[in-house]
Amino acid sequence: MTEDKMPLADMFRRLIRNTGPISLAHFMAESNARYYAGRDPLGTDGDFVTAPEISQMFGELIGLWLADMWIRAGRPEPVAYVELGPGRGTLARDAMRTAKRYGLEPEIHFVESSPALKKIQLEAVPEARFHGDLGTLPMDIPLLIVGNEFLDALPVRQLVRAAEGWRERMVGLDGDTFIHVAGAQPMDAAVPPEWREGRQGTIIETSPAAAAVVYEIAGRLAAQGGCALLIDYGHTDLRAGSTMQAVRAHRKVDPFSSPGEADLTAHVDFATLAKVAQSRGVTWMGTPTQGSWLKALGIETRADALAQRAPHLRSELFAGRDRLVADDQMGHLFKVMGLAAPGWPHGVGFDKEE
Repeated sequence: MTEDKMPLADMFRRLIRNTGPISLAHFMAESNARYYAGRDPLGTDGDFVTAPEISQMFGELIGLWLADMWIRAGRPEPVAYVELGPGRGTLARDAMRTAKRYGLEPEIHFVESSPALKKIQLEAVPEARFHGDLGTLPMDIPLLIVGNEFLDALPVRQLVRAAEGWRERMVGLDGDTFIHVAGAQPMDAAVPPEWREGRQGTIIETSPAAAAVVYEIAGRLAAQGGCALLIDYGHTDLRAGSTMQAVRAHRKVDPFSSPGEADLTAHVDFATLAKVAQSRGVTWMGTPTQGSWLKALGIETRADALAQRAPHLRSELFAGRDRLVADDQMGHLFKVMGLAAPGWPHGVGFDKEE
């Protein structure tokens, strides 16, 4: 059996037996690479639903926000819309339809690695150009970057306070069962000073992969101009505890139960990412909750207008609005981090005091 046909769980077991425990980041990265490579995981028939699939208002308001930023920046031309992990292309289609009303018709660039999703995205946005990573994006024009539920799927490292000090949390085996084990290498130097004396058993997460993406985004904005919206579930202060989870068929499952068959994610550490972005000289506009940001952009007024135009869809429209903004649904857990290039305006929905 070739490795691409072998169940990923069997590949991990063989690797661990031959070389010892693997990092959680390795487990997560390989699992998600296999998971996304050959399927459309979105929608009611998939494993999870994202905001653009819940309501057109989400993409429309992002398009409006981008158009406002572009207009106040002086309408630079040419300009590129860049979406990281664009799902089915729904967000881009809705956002660009709205932006066009205000004269914004940018080049469209998608950063996507899944062959299955690329095919669907091309059907939704035929003019899109594809990139495997940010490195091949245009380098000489401003970038309007959007990443919705992109950062949460990037691998995390977990550090655990063991009796002898901080260690990386690894994946080992108990028979055929994957288990957490503490690595042998001291990791105290990687722990923020305020956490180094934490209690035994304390776990903290870091995502070098997410930090690297934000570092590159911020560098591009500083050099080329533009702005970015990074929307995901996460927190605005460093917290203890494991947040890694797996979702399959809209239900949470054990992350170790079926690697490569479920979506593995972790909460985004927006506090650290804001510092990373600022280190490159861009403006961090703030990281409000998704609910407060969408309300500031007028989602309630937009829902009312759509309901007047299509009364038979009123309950569906309001249910979608509530799912996006209510504190007990997506409104509080999801955050919106805004970045702007030097000289670009401060975006609507971001309190200048944040």
